[in-house]
Amino acid sequence: MSRLRAETYQAGNRIKIFINGKAYDVNEGETLLAALTATGHKTLRHSRKLGEPRGALCGMGVCYECLVTINNRPNQKACMTRVEDRMEVLTDEA
Repeated sequence: MSRLRAETYQAGNRIKIFINGKAYDVNEGETLLAALTATGHKTLRHSRKLGEPRGALCGMGVCYECLVTINNRPNQKACMTRVEDRMEVLTDEA
């Protein structure tokens, strides 16, 4: 039988990440999307065609709405990336 539940997350240590150049303390082990949402970052990018704001949609790696730049690597899915200490994140908010 396959596992249907995501692995259990328990908040632990706090680490520092940088979002658009500003430092934030977030929970070690959480996804970048969770950290972005917790720090109030709702607009992660803008649509190419109309320039409309985009943010979290599926939260499980299917859609591509949460693409951000992580440590100078563009087009990374925030929902599929765990935060790492000193991680640098750029969104289209900047």
